[in-house]
Amino acid sequence: MLRPEGEQLLKDFSLTAYPRQVTEIMPGVIYHVMGYGTGNASFIIGETSVILIDTLDTDYRAEALKAIIAEHTNKPVKTIIYTHSHPDHCGGAGVFMDSDPEIIAFAPCKPVLGRMNTLLDLLDKRGIMQHGYELNDAEAICQGLGIREGMVQGEGKRAFVSPTTVYGEEKINRTIDGVTLELAAAPGETDDQLLVWLPAYKVLCCGDNYYGCWPNLYAIRGSQYRDISTWVETLDQLIAYRAEHLLPGHTQPIQGEAAVAEILTNFRDAIDYILTETLKGMNQGMTMDEVVEAVTLPEKWAKLPYLGEFYGTVAWSVRGIYAGYIGWFDGNPTNLNPLPKQTRAKKTIALMGGVESVLASISQALDNKEDQWALELADILIAADSSTKQAKRYKAQGLLNLGCQETSANGRHYYLSCAKEILSTL
Repeated sequence: MLRPEGEQLLKDFSLTAYPRQVTEIMPGVIYHVMGYGTGNASFIIGETSVILIDTLDTDYRAEALKAIIAEHTNKPVKTIIYTHSHPDHCGGAGVFMDSDPEIIAFAPCKPVLGRMNTLLDLLDKRGIMQHGYELNDAEAICQGLGIREGMVQGEGKRAFVSPTTVYGEEKINRTIDGVTLELAAAPGETDDQLLVWLPAYKVLCCGDNYYGCWPNLYAIRGSQYRDISTWVETLDQLIAYRAEHLLPGHTQPIQGEAAVAEILTNFRDAIDYILTETLKGMNQGMTMDEVVEAVTLPEKWAKLPYLGEFYGTVAWSVRGIYAGYIGWFDGNPTNLNPLPKQTRAKKTIALMGGVESVLASISQALDNKEDQWALELADILIAADSSTKQAKRYKAQGLLNLGCQETSANGRHYYLSCAKEILSTL
């Protein structure tokens, strides 16, 4: 979300949302670890061993986690549970292999699209942009829902270890070293997401299906469509447990049955509203841009601190839903066979009075802080002639300006990373 004070809002959020802390959820038994990695970890002390839920993002940070566990028990980690396969949750597993743990995960509830691996170069590049891997700390600020990843701060490398037990069932009940727990499929941000329910303690570990800001219902790095309707159903499932302690994969734990119920319900209802209103607008024949303009989060949810747009945004969510349900075509036959991009750009520039006229308009737009308009004009010139340096300079400036207005860390990273890439080629 673009706001004049966007950069400061993101900084303020990063100072309060995930401080470095170890929270004793159940004395001597269950602990939640936050701020030591991009994601969180939790651990449960059993009769003779430790059950670890997620392992942070790098081996260096996992060593710190291992030391934290050792401060509370000398029992070895014999079980690791991955809430899902994102590397910020399982990148530190290699550190715990000295105790030969069982590593538990769930299989995806639906398969990855065939030939997805042919897009690795594209997805890697866009992932670098989204996460700001090539930005310094001042430029990046944070990851939006946690501290920056260790591998970009000189704090180790990923040490992923494949699961040894992968369940395809929807629900599994196990007693591990005297600890009774329920593992259940919980698709949402990922299709392999699981939840961990500890009925004796009313503790629920929800992975990334809830965290304290607007979620990535769509990831700008590009990904398979995240089924938002299923995500809402998973949130219904989380609410139904009536947990007294909710331990998310990012940001602060929530304690107290009333607080857990209130926050999860608001989180669920806000997402459901955006899905419902987006589909309603689509059914009325609105284009994607028209739906984005029409669907906003009502103030009763927008004002809540745990629904701020510091990771995903409402607008990207709407666009993701639109594309996920009906694809690229907006229903306007003009767009079935558009002119080639360069042809359209050259004709547009001619109508606008030529290149110099457009450049003057871009300069004026930047002076007037109309940065989005400046970008769109610059793109017309670049489409007509990819070697035009002045248009690229103007585009880079517009990107830097918008980056400072963007509350979403992902959006900020993308703006600044693309600006730096453009400037490096001039």
